[in-house]
Amino acid sequence: MNGQPLLKIGPLRRFTRNLLCPFDLLGRPVLMKYTRDPVEAREEVRGRARLARHYRVPALHARLRVPGGYLIAYERLPGGTDHGLLLDLLNAPEPTAELHSYLRQLTTTYRDVILSTAWPTAPAHVVRKLYWDRAAPGGRLDAYYARADFAVADGLIDVPVSRLATYTLHINNRRHHLDWTATLRWLRAHFARPEPVWAALTQGDPTDVNLAHPLAWFDYDTAGMNSIPGEFANFLWYTSALGGWLVPTYNAAAFADHPATFDHIAANTPDVRRAEVDDTTSTIHIDYTPRLSAPRRTAVSTCWHQLVQPVAQRLWPDADLANLLRPYLAMRVLGVYNLSDLAPKDRLLLLARLAEAMSPTFDPATYFAPQESPCPTP
Repeated sequence: MNGQPLLKIGPLRRFTRNLLCPFDLLGRPVLMKYTRDPVEAREEVRGRARLARHYRVPALHARLRVPGGYLIAYERLPGGTDHGLLLDLLNAPEPTAELHSYLRQLTTTYRDVILSTAWPTAPAHVVRKLYWDRAAPGGRLDAYYARADFAVADGLIDVPVSRLATYTLHINNRRHHLDWTATLRWLRAHFARPEPVWAALTQGDPTDVNLAHPLAWFDYDTAGMNSIPGEFANFLWYTSALGGWLVPTYNAAAFADHPATFDHIAANTPDVRRAEVDDTTSTIHIDYTPRLSAPRRTAVSTCWHQLVQPVAQRLWPDADLANLLRPYLAMRVLGVYNLSDLAPKDRLLLLARLAEAMSPTFDPATYFAPQESPCPTP
């Protein structure tokens, strides 16, 4: 007589510094998360408790201290290969009715919770991990760039980033200027300000792998009172750039259970058409064709129209959304990957996107989901 195995262990997966392992114990699906950092483990449990009052989150079964770190056991929600995440809805060839329904539920939940919990909050009392800590002395900006200088794009544009301020940038036939040193200095100063920011109870890192389908929220070490513009910038930038292009390119192992992601990288990777330097006029020409798959474009547009704009109209009716989002977007561009570690074309594209974000003409409504068009003729 064949009985059900007492313990069935699934494949071990690594996400950033954490390890995830699914297993079945007496037929009960469990997801075990291992983290080495005791502060992160504590914040994970506390963050989940905060969210559970307003959002759907898996049940917490146990938190155990083990040699070298902590194990946190959660209810494992249904999922599988190319199934169970928002990511999988975005990996479809075209937007589906299921995606539209999901996005309506996602934006409605976020809008209701944000508007009911929003409050001007001192920076010392917001979740600081993704923005303030990275801009602080000794944080990620310093670790990546404090004593570094590197070419804009080796072999294409060999101008060091430290000299970008001496050049005029023509990006897709539009004139821009980027002072690398001043941008870093501005970011550090911005996130050192003591003025309160509008914050609300959110997950803090709303990516297509942290949002389950059916709708639920994963990953809670940044959950709590988060900057509202930071939450928006995170989702919009991840959906339009990181999730479909950079993360699967540079962290492929994270998508082992969602291999359809790799079939769509080309559809989400901008195409560099021109990269030239004219030293006689101190001009850099960069032409690229933006690319974003239709499902990701739908997710960005829905987020903008059904979440960002309604919240902004209630909380900041007279504010310039571009100015509110700019510092958070710049931190996402610079503070996720070290640009010097990226392939030259990817680095070039991110520097171009940074220049566009820092421009006085920055328009977030078109920046995150630009209309694809033929690149201007050189």
